[in-house]
Amino acid sequence: MDVRRIVAGIGRTCIAAGVLILAFVAYQLWGTGLAESRSQDRLRSDFLDVLEAPTTTSTTSSTVAGDPTTTLSPAPPTPTGEAVAIIRIPKIGVEKAVVEGVGVSALKQGPGHYPSTPLPGQPGNAAVAGHRTTYGAPFFRLDELQPGDLIQVTTRQGEFTYKMREQKVVKPTQNEVLDPSDENLLTLTTCNPRFSAAQRMVVVAELTENPAPAPARTLIPDGGPTPPANAPSLADDEASVSGENTAKLPAILWGLLAAFVWLVTWLLSKRWGRLTAYAMGVPVFVVVLFVFFENFARLLPANV
Repeated sequence: MDVRRIVAGIGRTCIAAGVLILAFVAYQLWGTGLAESRSQDRLRSDFLDVLEAPTTTSTTSSTVAGDPTTTLSPAPPTPTGEAVAIIRIPKIGVEKAVVEGVGVSALKQGPGHYPSTPLPGQPGNAAVAGHRTTYGAPFFRLDELQPGDLIQVTTRQGEFTYKMREQKVVKPTQNEVLDPSDENLLTLTTCNPRFSAAQRMVVVAELTENPAPAPARTLIPDGGPTPPANAPSLADDEASVSGENTAKLPAILWGLLAAFVWLVTWLLSKRWGRLTAYAMGVPVFVVVLFVFFENFARLLPANV
C-alpha cells in the first residue's frame, strides 16, 4: 500500500471539496442574483400588463352636487408569489417588483409584502420584507436611508410617495413594528447585521398623500368584523427551518449528474489530453453545477 498515494488522494479530495464550497458561497452571494433577475423580469412584465389592463371602477353618488362620481375600486387579492407593486428608493438605487408573501420562495423573487398588512398606498401600516445579502439583495443599502428620503410605490391603485421617518434595529420577536396603525405608514424590514439573521433592521416611512381605498372587511354572522387571518411576524421573513422539501430529489439528481459529467471529463482527459477534454467538459459541468446549486439552495434556509 502506497501511503503517499493515499495521502495525495485525500489531499486532492479535500481541495476539491473546498473548491465546491467556495463555488457554492460565490453562487449564494452572486449567482442567486441571476435567478432573482429572471424572476424580476417576469414580475415586471406581468405587473405592467396588469396596469395597462382596463381599470375596474365603481360609481357612487356625490353628496354635494348630486351627480355620480367615479372612484377607483380597491385592488383584488393577489396570489402569493405574484407582483403587487413596484418599489423605488432613489437614494439607494432600488427599483424592484414586490411580490405577495414573505416565505422562502417569495423572497427569492424580490421584496415581499406581508399578506396580513395593507398594501402600500392603503390606510394603515403596510409592510415589506427584503433580502440584504442574497437574491439581488434589494435592501443591501437600507441602512443608508435618512429621514426625509423618498420611497415611491406603484400599485394597481396608483402611485404613492412615502418619506422616510425613522430607522431602528429590533429583535425578530418584536412584531409590534408590524402592528396596525392609525397613520399611513410603510414599514421595510431586513436582516441585521449583513450576513446574519440575528436582528431585524426596520425603516418606517409615512405616506405624503391621501391613501387609496382598502378592501371592505367581511362581516361574520354576529355582525362583528372578521378577525385578521395570521398576524404578521418578523420571523415570517426568515426561511423555514426545513427549506423546500420538493427540491430534495432534483438536488440529488443534478448532483449525481454533475459528478458524472466530471468523471467523464476526467476519463476523456486520459485519452484525449487534458486541454481537449476540459475544453469540452468544463462548460457542461459548470452549467450542471449551477442548476445543482439552485436546487440545493432551495433546501437551505434563505439568507435575508
